[in-house]
Amino acid sequence: MATKKSPWDMGEYMASDKDNKAYDWCIKNGIYISPTAMSEGAWWLDIDNNNKINRSPKTFTKTAIWEKMYEYYNYYYDKYKK
Repeated sequence: MATKKSPWDMGEYMASDKDNKAYDWCIKNGIYISPTAMSEGAWWLDIDNNNKINRSPKTFTKTAIWEKMYEYYNYYYDKYKK
């Protein structure tokens, strides 16, 4: 009988109101940022900016992945919001 694989712990992050505003704006404007597992405990961030996809050059650990994801959402929000 196969054993059930446990999910990888990605930590927790409490997004601020500013983080949530940037996230909402980015999603509505075709900018999606998502973690992609490299291995247990290490994730890349994939950034889809209106179908142009880039991957972060380095990986992030749990909790740091969420902080960096919202940092990118805020970056794009601040850069492109009119």
